[in-house]
Amino acid sequence: MEEKFIRTVLGDIKPEQLGYCQCHEHLFIARGISAQKVPSLVMEDIDKSTQELFLYHKKGGRAVVDAQPVGCGRMADELRIASERSGVHIIASTGFHKLDFYGSNHFIYKMDVDELTELFCGEITQGMFTDYKDDDTALTKRKKAKAGIIKAASDGRDIRLPEGNLPVYRKLFTAAGRAARLTGAPVLTHLEMGRGADSQLEILTSQGIEPRRIIMSHLDRVLTKEMRDYQLQVAKSGVYLQFDTIGRFKYHDDEAEAEFISMLCEKGYCDKILIGLDTTNERLKSYGGTIGLDYILDTFRHCLKAYGIGDDLFYRFTVSNPMQALCIELNI
Repeated sequence: MEEKFIRTVLGDIKPEQLGYCQCHEHLFIARGISAQKVPSLVMEDIDKSTQELFLYHKKGGRAVVDAQPVGCGRMADELRIASERSGVHIIASTGFHKLDFYGSNHFIYKMDVDELTELFCGEITQGMFTDYKDDDTALTKRKKAKAGIIKAASDGRDIRLPEGNLPVYRKLFTAAGRAARLTGAPVLTHLEMGRGADSQLEILTSQGIEPRRIIMSHLDRVLTKEMRDYQLQVAKSGVYLQFDTIGRFKYHDDEAEAEFISMLCEKGYCDKILIGLDTTNERLKSYGGTIGLDYILDTFRHCLKAYGIGDDLFYRFTVSNPMQALCIELNI
């Protein structure tokens, strides 16, 4: 018999309890190497982040996936507190980010596949580590709040190749795939500028998980004719497609995004589409940004309607598809 549920920082819920969900956001990121490289990657004020969730909830938002993994600025205690205060379900991430965001002494370099697998599994089944420093001390305290998804990121290159630090990515993706198989948790991947899907998929599925258990983010970063065949091949693979270049006008406008989503729906992929904003402090109203976590509900959904995507399809992207994609599946 198979059991399905969604694991939030406040406990497990039935899929139908999830409600409207944006599947790739960042609510908290502590200061660290990532913030040194990208200053907008600092969101460590509990009151501001909670206020953002209040705004989101007021517009109809009921759940978010926080995509910050262990040992990379994730603030597990704050995620739990913000969820309690706001009433918004939060699905937290274990796993790893791009290697650019780690120091040379970080535990992700030191641990082997078995140790990383144990780490990721333990955060899902026992509880998340609550420290958020950039070294080994990130693994000193474990609390009751558990992760519900495994984050996995690469830098756009083919991680099957042997050169440079690519074997480190291969080790990390192997561990993520094993942890997903052992725990039944989904995997959320980062595609750098939309690239790298083929090798990510091969490594993850080699560990025994199906493409339908994988969510690939940022495939919509570059919307050019040259990218179209590649993007359609990713869609054909059976993974979930997380689109989050909404309101990110340095890449393209919302009309291009809506047109892209409409094209995929016409080709039959509407049941595989998820949407979000991939938020930073420059994009959250509570931190002085101009977009806000409620931007999709408040603004982008109207843009979608102009391209023939009505409330029924919007419901799929934000309610019924997340209900399936975010499930932990256990054979009992």
